[in-house]
Amino acid sequence: MAKYSKKAQEKVEDVMHEFKEGKLKSGKEGKGGQVKNRKQAIAIGLSEARKKGAKVPKKQE
Repeated sequence: MAKYSKKAQEKVEDVMHEFKEGKLKSGKEGKGGQVKNRKQAIAIGLSEARKKGAKVPKKQE
């Protein structure tokens, strides 16, 4: 059984592509600066997928 939905996987894939190109920004509307950490990029992708209603496990706290 998949941990994430297909939509969530696609969103993370898109975000990782932006990260590799150096275009991914953090923070609200990208005002936080460039993302330099792979784990941070994945977290941003999952967060965006969560906002769109994709099946993603709850945040770990």
